[in-house]
Amino acid sequence: MKKRIESYPRVRVEGAGRAVVSQAGGVLLVETIRKTGLDTSISTALAPWRKPRAVHDPGKILLDVALAVALGGDCLADVGMLRAEPAVFGPVASDPTVSRLIDSLAAAGPKALAAIRSARAKVRDHVWKLAGTSSPDTTGQVIVDLDGVLVLAHSDKQDAAATWKKTYGHHPLMGFVDHGRGGTGEPVAALLRPGNAGSNTAADHIEATQLALTQLPKKYRRGRQTLIRTDSAGGTHEFVAWLTKQGRWLSYSVGMTITDAIHQAVLKVPAPAWTPAVEPDGEIRDGAWVAELDGDVLAGWPQGMRLIVRKERPHPGAQLRITDADGLRLTAFAANTTGVPIATLELRHRQRARAEDRIRAARATGLRNLPLHDTAQNQIWLEIVQLALDLLAWLPMLALTGQPRLWEPRRLRLRLFSAAAQIVTTARRRHLRFGRHWPWSDLITGAFQRLDALPNPV
Repeated sequence: MKKRIESYPRVRVEGAGRAVVSQAGGVLLVETIRKTGLDTSISTALAPWRKPRAVHDPGKILLDVALAVALGGDCLADVGMLRAEPAVFGPVASDPTVSRLIDSLAAAGPKALAAIRSARAKVRDHVWKLAGTSSPDTTGQVIVDLDGVLVLAHSDKQDAAATWKKTYGHHPLMGFVDHGRGGTGEPVAALLRPGNAGSNTAADHIEATQLALTQLPKKYRRGRQTLIRTDSAGGTHEFVAWLTKQGRWLSYSVGMTITDAIHQAVLKVPAPAWTPAVEPDGEIRDGAWVAELDGDVLAGWPQGMRLIVRKERPHPGAQLRITDADGLRLTAFAANTTGVPIATLELRHRQRARAEDRIRAARATGLRNLPLHDTAQNQIWLEIVQLALDLLAWLPMLALTGQPRLWEPRRLRLRLFSAAAQIVTTARRRHLRFGRHWPWSDLITGAFQRLDALPNPV
């Protein structure tokens, strides 16, 4: 008889282990909460919802759910994995207590949302100061990307509807601060909308922009230091006009639909007016050119708007559209930035693609589905998702360097947060000892040391 070759070692399994902590790497998120002052800020904001003689603080309950989502949970009950590790996460409320708090906050509506958002904005200002050269405003400008997300629903949830992709669910409009090539991004707006909400609804883009601006430090809420960037869904007369009217003008870079007027204008651009497109490293992009349009094509648009078009050879096998010209793919965007080469502006707009990375991270962090029934409840869930994403952005900003600074949530969970550790008490202090064999133990301990070295919040 042929001898069986086993690929994996055989082990016996018991359930009587002691002094072992699972998800021990989550201590990095706990320390991030402590050092940023998010715990104090959220607790103060939610104080009106604390009932007399309540055992659990509403702020701690909400942060516990956000921690569970940051660790990979996708419903309220997943807070149970924190409840199982009180040595790291402290006392955690029961499932009924968590549900009652969500119901209370949902019933309070805009008042509760404003309280949570105000606390996040206050902490964000502090985090950016702590981050120093790692903060997203080191270039002197903050870029906010707006984009819609389709969230499927397989039940009759409130406001779930058929989407433009012939699916069924909701269509939230999100806003993310872009951290650039050296980082990831953090959420600053989440507007819950029915599945049939229009992609290019100007009122929704205005509301999402207002939500995003209130999350930024005060000096970025008006003026050219803040750039609002969207795809063609934001290329409406109403939205561009609103952006133009804001104080000293917000900077904007919004995609534009190729209309017949734009198409005809492109055909009239002389060959010398086309400039080669560039790549992030400064190299010229072969087979792609940009030009600025003027004249009648700008009629009806706000003063100061620039219309820039890009033409490029399509990838092999790509299907051309009726709006493309001479076998070249056409795209266009509008901006109000002056004194910058149009090739640089086009590259800046093209980097809006990083918003897709942020959406992928959001889907992996509680936005795969909306787990509650009522719209008001799910709007609170969106705030929880944003809190989780904030933590997953602030931890790398404050404590990670090099390539790990770019890791998305799934990789952070697999390599850092899921690490187990032994808990040891000596001299009345608790210590977490991560295994020497775990390849990322040094990364975990180094990140914790950086967090520990930060000043405690006042």
